[in-house]
Amino acid sequence: MKFIRRQDLTPHTRIEMVRRAWLYQGIYGKMTHIAQEYHISRTFLYQLIWAANLQLETLFSAQKPCVEPPPPLWDPFILLLRLEGKCSIPSLSSILKYFQYQPNSVGYLSECFQHYGAALPSTLAMAERTVVFYLSDEIFARHQPILVTIEAQSTAILKIQLASDRSAETWKAHVDDLGAHRFHSIGMVSDRGLGLVAGYHAACQDARWVCDRFHEFQDLFDRRRQLERKAYAAIAKEDEAAHTFHNAKSEANLHKRLQHYERAHHACEHAMARYDQLDLLLHLLRDALHLCSPFGRLRTVAGVRAELTLLLSLIAEIDDAVLPKLLHTLRAHLDDILVPFEQAESLQSALLDLIPQQI
Repeated sequence: MKFIRRQDLTPHTRIEMVRRAWLYQGIYGKMTHIAQEYHISRTFLYQLIWAANLQLETLFSAQKPCVEPPPPLWDPFILLLRLEGKCSIPSLSSILKYFQYQPNSVGYLSECFQHYGAALPSTLAMAERTVVFYLSDEIFARHQPILVTIEAQSTAILKIQLASDRSAETWKAHVDDLGAHRFHSIGMVSDRGLGLVAGYHAACQDARWVCDRFHEFQDLFDRRRQLERKAYAAIAKEDEAAHTFHNAKSEANLHKRLQHYERAHHACEHAMARYDQLDLLLHLLRDALHLCSPFGRLRTVAGVRAELTLLLSLIAEIDDAVLPKLLHTLRAHLDDILVPFEQAESLQSALLDLIPQQI
């Protein structure tokens, strides 16, 4: 059966109909009288009473209606996904589409993050003078340098700057700006970048600069990886030569392949020996650079110098033409490598002077 909603029955009229029907429930003939008065069916009238009962029961019920929690705010949500979740922008767009967030396009999200980044200051500001030790370096984005300085203990980024070049003047302005934000540097660790070191010395003439060990010894450890790859390649060639020898049929071919295997075996032994020697010495070198011995004793400058000199001499004896070139730079900068040990030794001496001596 098709029903048509009557426009003459306003909401107030319908409320009056339900009110009268509610009052006259159980009285014979009243429902028929109300239905005839408003020109409606008794079925429709009973439907109105049922709907009213349902609404009143819900209104006066002790149970609270179930309300879904509101979705998280859009800006904090995308920042959490990007920074904490480390989501790429396309992945972030897919997540927003799944949860029916708008807007969710890759282009819009990229523009938002660029806007957020532009709104952030590039230099951290302190409320009062703060003594720090800098760690500075240069990274690149599309061949353009980004100058970064962090605090050594907390690794907090103190300043990050997109620069036009890596000159001493640019680095001096970078360090001077940190000073203007109430940072006082007592020293810096970095690589041997000419502009970086010169700029820092110009801005902080009395502070200590130390070259980081990663850059000092990086070439040696890179060479170890190269020798390792060569050793594995030599092992593969020896194995191939052994298979070829075992498949030989004639005596002449057997003799020829035996000579080939002996050459491959000798080359393999040589490659493995070079890698093993350098690997062992680099492990000893890493241990020698610890401030304290395995027994907890502070290493002396003289002891570390002697140990490093010996290890570098042993590395130079390895049959590899590349290593002497790498060792020349290390030997020239040996005094810079020993700076942390000098500072630790000086600090220990100062602390011992503060301890009361027993008579």
